[in-house]
Amino acid sequence: MLWIRLFLPFAGAYFLSYLFRTANAVIGPVLSDELSLGAADLGLLTSAYFLAFGAAQLPLGVLLDRFGPRRVEAALLLIAAAGAAVFAFGHGIGMLAFGRGMIGLGVSACLMAAFKSFSQWFPLERQASLTGWIMTSGTLGALAASAPLNAALNVATWRDIFFVLSGLTVAVSAWLYFSVPDKPGSQQPETLSVQLAGVRQVLVSRHFWRFAPLGFAQIGGFMAVQSLWSSAWLMNVNGYTRSIAADHLAAMSMAMVVAYILIGLLATGLARRGIAPIYLLGGGMLMSLLALLLIITQAIDQHYLLWMAFGVFSSFGTLGYSQMSAGFPVALSGRANSTLNLMVFLGAFGLQWGMGVLIEMLQASGHSIEIAHRNTFAVLFVLQAVAVWILLSGRREGAKAD
Repeated sequence: MLWIRLFLPFAGAYFLSYLFRTANAVIGPVLSDELSLGAADLGLLTSAYFLAFGAAQLPLGVLLDRFGPRRVEAALLLIAAAGAAVFAFGHGIGMLAFGRGMIGLGVSACLMAAFKSFSQWFPLERQASLTGWIMTSGTLGALAASAPLNAALNVATWRDIFFVLSGLTVAVSAWLYFSVPDKPGSQQPETLSVQLAGVRQVLVSRHFWRFAPLGFAQIGGFMAVQSLWSSAWLMNVNGYTRSIAADHLAAMSMAMVVAYILIGLLATGLARRGIAPIYLLGGGMLMSLLALLLIITQAIDQHYLLWMAFGVFSSFGTLGYSQMSAGFPVALSGRANSTLNLMVFLGAFGLQWGMGVLIEMLQASGHSIEIAHRNTFAVLFVLQAVAVWILLSGRREGAKAD
């Protein structure tokens, strides 16, 4: 009964968070046509979500400790609902970006609040599986933002869809507020000065900076691609229609659902057999790079398979949170994760916008739209390869924490 009362509302909230995050991959071409947006405009608009989300991460840890996950997330979801309504009314990039930024701020607690609540109510051995399941719910949101969202656009406008999402977000906020229990006798929060000192301790740690580039370039970069530039690649490089591009994104999301389920079910058992999560993380990142390289070079024509592989192996990046926080005392784990999450969403914002700017610059210099996309994705590949090299080159040092 507790599992249902506590887990399902957080799962519903994270489902909506990921749906909002990736919706522009499908509605982006519609917005471009209707509002005459260029690649840089579309990148900035979509990445406003990531900027607001990332900016909220450090104060979010303080709020969760002081007021609890139920109150904080329920309140923030109302901001997301208002943002969806603002987005639906938007007729220019300024209002649309403001609405999307409100959405990003409003859903910024969806994962961290769930993690905090799980840590309060469930023993450590259950939290790995709960993490896998909560990530599964988010990926189902990404799945809903692919082919199903494209189908919805055939019977309703994108404005109508965002009005409906606004109402659903209000409903989930109420569900979470009235369903999730508060933990009796929870530890009193530390003073603000003590909490900020903990953040500084994380930021000056060499262990943190082993994982931070991975968060910025790989996890953040994958978010930037999944939520916008994947469909742009499929339409402008492969020549697919919006509908077929959405089918590719649906296949990638379905494969990611399976990956997260397997991570949740198998990670603990593999660790007991000597295959530590750090090896799963490193192996997954190398395979993700290979999948992206094959996409860029078009070495094989199995595009569905390539995008599914890219999604599956990129999913292993979430293991970076637990591996990074393991290098800090338990009392610092929340701030360590929220600080890494800040790097992730700064990467998602910067890379999503930056990729749009680079695509426009390359086209302005005479490159075709296909070559502009290919060269931009190649830059992303180099950044991710450097981040993975930093992670793996610190293996000997990190083994002490692993």
